[in-house]
Amino acid sequence: MTAFPRIILAGLSGGSGKTFVSAGICRAFARRGLSVKPFKKGPDYIDASWLSHAARSPACNLDPFLLPQAVVAGLFQEKAAKADISIVEGNRGLFDGKDFEGTCSTAELARQLSAPVILVLDATKMTRTAAAIVAGCRAFEPGLNLAGVILNRTAGERHRGILKECIEGLAGVPVLGALPKSSSNPIPERHMGLVSDQEHSGREQALDAIADTIEACVDLDRVLEIARGAPAQTAAEPVPWPEPVCAPAKAPVIGYVFDAALWFYYPENLQALERAGARLHPLSLLSNEPWPDIHGLYLGGGFPETQAEALSANTAVRDRVRALALAGLPIYAECGGFMYLCESLTLGSGADQSAHSLAGVFSLATRLCPRPQGLGYVEALVEVENPFHPLGAHITGHEFHYSACMDPALPTLAPPTALKMLRGQGMIGKRDGLVSNNTFASYTHIHALGTPHWAPNFVRAALAWQQQKGQ
Repeated sequence: MTAFPRIILAGLSGGSGKTFVSAGICRAFARRGLSVKPFKKGPDYIDASWLSHAARSPACNLDPFLLPQAVVAGLFQEKAAKADISIVEGNRGLFDGKDFEGTCSTAELARQLSAPVILVLDATKMTRTAAAIVAGCRAFEPGLNLAGVILNRTAGERHRGILKECIEGLAGVPVLGALPKSSSNPIPERHMGLVSDQEHSGREQALDAIADTIEACVDLDRVLEIARGAPAQTAAEPVPWPEPVCAPAKAPVIGYVFDAALWFYYPENLQALERAGARLHPLSLLSNEPWPDIHGLYLGGGFPETQAEALSANTAVRDRVRALALAGLPIYAECGGFMYLCESLTLGSGADQSAHSLAGVFSLATRLCPRPQGLGYVEALVEVENPFHPLGAHITGHEFHYSACMDPALPTLAPPTALKMLRGQGMIGKRDGLVSNNTFASYTHIHALGTPHWAPNFVRAALAWQQQKGQ
């Protein structure tokens, strides 16, 4: 049995302030000299990135939908092994899952990890009702350890005093802190949630300001005590990382774009590619720096819409990517990466509408919409041959995009779409995954440990390209 000090910070819904509290606690403990390991429950790149910077340690996503339970347990223990405290930020409401039973909820993850839960409660305009809510959460599902409450957006000392008295006296759950209302958010929001840490010039100052608030308003010693009181765990099964498909001397180079436009990657996806035998090289679509010889290209998700002018202006890189795709280089693109491979991206509407030319690998255009066009978990069946996913494979993933394809004839166009959506929207007509030469592009994001064939297949395709070019 091994001790893994840990807590899960959960909310009643999105927007409760749990990212603010999670980031602040991570930074506050890190400033005390503790080794902090952050985790994000669910398929979220933006919050995870903020947590990484707050804790000064890469965040790891734990998702009961994308990953089998044994992999969740093994991944948690592998990443948390050397940490003084592990902090898991939940997603949505505590009991919100993908169905009526709340499957894959934050509460389910808490039970899987035997982790105490601290509830972040927006206390705006309530007092005694807060106790009823906390009592209901405590008793709603068996096996949940609701160890404390942190109140958010409280109105003053009198308000905080009544809340604490009611919650502790009527619900029997300790109040660990109370944050005041704030007129401004150090981390502003936009259409996909928080502003990217990649674009926030005052990131470190913002995180320190949040930590200052947490230090002043939350009993961090009590929080640490709760984390250290989490039950010890038996050793989980090792994480099933892929075996190398080639000798190190023959390792192909896979470039992956990491810049202000595209940076949505699960760290485990990059780690799985390395475990499968690849050498990774970061690239940028915004820079004019020359690229090394690469044998594969990974275009993750991100915010191409915020960098549309710069992406369009860099014609040398656009031409380079299009030429590599036409030549048959293995290219895997997710969401924002797919958008970049299209002819253009249209922003705005009416007189303010503007179209920005992009790589033109696919004869399609996308437009940014005011509302999400795909949001949530994805299940898909692979129906077209491609280098990355075998025919007949059932893959899980997630989608979160405000853009949409502008051509309604997409399902009948060549190249074909490889994925039949069993759950989720995809590109159009419940289809996703364009395939052309050795390029695969989709709105669906996958996790390498939940789609274990992906990384070895990507490396094999890159190895084949390397050998072909060598000949």
